[in-house]
Amino acid sequence: MTTSLSPEDTVTATAALGTLIRGHRLRIGLTQQELADLSTISVRAIRDLEKGKAQRPRADTIRLIADGLRLGPRARAALEDAVRRGHGHRGGVGTGHFATERPAPPVPLHPLIERDAESTVLTEELRSGAERLITVVGLSGVGKTRVALEAAARLHDAGLPVLWHTAPGAVADCLPSCDGRPAALTADCAAFLHGDGHADDLLPELAGALGDRAALLVLDGVDTALLDFQRLSRLLRELPGLRLLVTADEPWNVPGERLFLLSPLEAPDPSEGVRPDAPAARFFLSRLRHVRPDIVPDERVLADVAWVSHRLDGHPLALAAAASWLTVCDLTTLRGIVESDPAPLLDHLADGRSGSRLRERVARTLAALPDGHRDLIGALCAASEDVFVLEDVVRLTGMPLPHCGRMVRDLLVSGAIRAGSDGGRSAFRVLSVVRALAGDVSAVTTPSS
Repeated sequence: MTTSLSPEDTVTATAALGTLIRGHRLRIGLTQQELADLSTISVRAIRDLEKGKAQRPRADTIRLIADGLRLGPRARAALEDAVRRGHGHRGGVGTGHFATERPAPPVPLHPLIERDAESTVLTEELRSGAERLITVVGLSGVGKTRVALEAAARLHDAGLPVLWHTAPGAVADCLPSCDGRPAALTADCAAFLHGDGHADDLLPELAGALGDRAALLVLDGVDTALLDFQRLSRLLRELPGLRLLVTADEPWNVPGERLFLLSPLEAPDPSEGVRPDAPAARFFLSRLRHVRPDIVPDERVLADVAWVSHRLDGHPLALAAAASWLTVCDLTTLRGIVESDPAPLLDHLADGRSGSRLRERVARTLAALPDGHRDLIGALCAASEDVFVLEDVVRLTGMPLPHCGRMVRDLLVSGAIRAGSDGGRSAFRVLSVVRALAGDVSAVTTPSS
């Protein structure tokens, strides 16, 4: 079936053709004059094509340009497809379609609770282009994917195409919304950054689809150690509008990376006054209502909620797992279990795999730490005080202050500890999820290669 394009769509298709030609030319390092000499097409014609001014190029012109660029069959087909759309024919989903059919991020299964500030910062930095590579790190279950989904949705609403890739084995707590060619192109991008595929095939197609427009590529739950920075550099260089958002357990540690540490929700000490409006308490209340809608949030309930939230350090997945236990015990009993030994509550009753995965991922985080860091975690867990400061680390390790500072930073980035304040001083505490596993020797065995 043939459908006429609107004038706006014709301009879009023509711009995509020009972007394709320019991308191929720059890829092989030709000037417009050099391409003109190789193709026997005038410099002016090439310039007009690249600027999107030539709306009806002849087939012979495109063939000669393809010959001059030494394009393979796939790249030639993409070029010809862009020409056909410019002549008023709409084919399948192909190069250049992102201008009118923007791929959307997956749909989250749960509402966003108490992460507006973090989502706003991520959205603005990516939208403005102030940051083109952001890696969100934090302990497993802290909410990295949910915050990334929110930022991606806001950017999509602002007009950006969103290519979303969930790594194999990662928990996909959302409904995918990208299929067809956008999904295939997203998979190609992820494979390319993992060292598979060829730039000569991928980059021209991406250039035709995105051009100079701003777009977001999300790699959710990836192992940053497997990503190829040189390939990323080429991707960002040849696609000036592309931004990359990564969620991972560890930073990539490459030039230009903006490290975004996602900490657990704020969970103030109830001994200093119960705050039912605290982020962690609000989150736990939302989970409580799902399991026990009959519970009335009176003063006693709010006090128990505050204590549970604080004892579990505001860690969202730990709070969700604890809330699932309200199907078999009352809130006061749950609080007692949390205060004595929270380890059993890490298993989610509604879905055993969720609890096992939390244990597994936290254990993996601990196992990946250097020996000295794990020894420090053990010493901190054995200390009588829950809260510690930098001077305590110096005392426990006997190491110089700069070394201790780096150790604390490493533990913060891993998510094993969280920052707070103690009488105005910078203070830290080991997460209870970590404490529950730190004493298990098998949990912190260094993983085999």
